[in-house]
Amino acid sequence: MLSVVQVTLPFFALVLLGYLATRRGLLPVAAIPGLNAFVLFFALPCMLFRFGASTPIAQLLDVSVFIAYLPCALIMVWLTIALTRSRKTNWNNASLGALVAAFPNTGFMGMPMLVALLGAKVAGPTIITIVIDMVITTSLCVALSRLDAAGEHGALVALKKALLGMVSNPMPWAILLGTAFSAFHFELLGPVAKTVELLGNAASPVALFTIGAVLARTSIAATSRPDRPGALRISNDYWLIALLKLFLHPLLVLLVGSSAIQLGLPLSHFALTVMILVAALPSASNVALLAERFEADTARIARIILVSTALAFFTFSGAVALLT
Repeated sequence: MLSVVQVTLPFFALVLLGYLATRRGLLPVAAIPGLNAFVLFFALPCMLFRFGASTPIAQLLDVSVFIAYLPCALIMVWLTIALTRSRKTNWNNASLGALVAAFPNTGFMGMPMLVALLGAKVAGPTIITIVIDMVITTSLCVALSRLDAAGEHGALVALKKALLGMVSNPMPWAILLGTAFSAFHFELLGPVAKTVELLGNAASPVALFTIGAVLARTSIAATSRPDRPGALRISNDYWLIALLKLFLHPLLVLLVGSSAIQLGLPLSHFALTVMILVAALPSASNVALLAERFEADTARIARIILVSTALAFFTFSGAVALLT
């Protein structure tokens, strides 16, 4: 366990440093969009491209990972909505709460931490889960969030916007380009490869620091504007959703994956371990931005992300110790 903590502690420490720097004013809130832009459009795509390009194509196209992971994400969405949807919690808040329960922080935190723990071979299963969560889970939850006001038409419009947002996100394109390089055995030219390497190496520390900064900014903004139009007051279910994310999600992946293997699905035990650890990650911090865009209860989403991130230092480390 001590060896696991020695690996995970620096990652969570960077998140804490970003949070404290923003809360104490050392990092101006106005600088956070710049950090986000650097991670989203430069560093993280380069990191994902490098992992995709260096991973055998068979691992990137492992259908068994897709078949085992997708039902778990859909069950998490359905169950969270079923537990939280009420007269006090409309479709908008219930759906985005479901997204934060089903969407791990795989890109910013999971990929670099899993590579440090288990090696570069985690890239294949991890990239597949990223694609599922960015394309299917996010699009579904955004569409469901529009059911309050405009009915079916509103949901379809929201789904279209979610798909357009996915197309403009450089991460799927970086994964696709890396997959093409892997399939056709392409290589970047020397100076270009070195530039991509430098940007990719910067992804982990800057992304983790930015997570903390975004959590602090979202928390500050939400608490300073509790009566924002369209938003509800902070719901007390944020603890429930955070615990569902950290405990039920990985347990569900374990049960579904193990059952699938027993039924003959050619899912490797290593891939299943990676999927479980992905599910054990805290909630994705970018869901707070979606909550703000769709005028949901941003304070609630921020607290879910904050609680899940704080507790994940213990729960994720424990999951790694049990599985590896």
